[in-house]
Amino acid sequence: MSASETPPVVLPAVAREVEEFVSTAGWNQPMQLFALVPTAELLVRQPELAGQLDPDASPLTPIAQDSLPDSELDRALAGIVWPDLVHGCALAQEIVVLPPDAEAQLTAEELDDEEARRFAAEHPQRREARLVAAVLRDGSAACVLRLRGSVEVPEEVVEHPELAPNLTHALLETLRA
Repeated sequence: MSASETPPVVLPAVAREVEEFVSTAGWNQPMQLFALVPTAELLVRQPELAGQLDPDASPLTPIAQDSLPDSELDRALAGIVWPDLVHGCALAQEIVVLPPDAEAQLTAEELDDEEARRFAAEHPQRREARLVAAVLRDGSAACVLRLRGSVEVPEEVVEHPELAPNLTHALLETLRA
């Protein structure tokens, strides 16, 4: 199966699968990168996985990669080149989400990266979240955002392909190298 033959519903399902996998370890996890490999091709190369993978159930299998550095994600992604077997990739990371008025204030104040991180971390209305962005070589993208719940606010999951356009663009660039 080529990336262009991947049905459009598969990528959002894979993004949800990655988020669910990462969530089993709880919160406060480091960033994690996954290669998205066609399940059928993976089974040809590693037939011992036949009892664990079903290409009919999931045409793409996420494979966890080595750890990424916690800082300078753009540089880390810029150095990645995937082999042809990899049809896509996904990145899971924990972020802080601010209400729109706080984001507008953050933009207006033109803070440097460190000041912006401090502002977000200290904001009383911040919400911790886990973002999974997934892309395929054909340019398709899917994002899942799990907002951490609390006593006052229930956990919430949001899905939309354009939740993190800068991140999906950077992930796509790793596939074009």
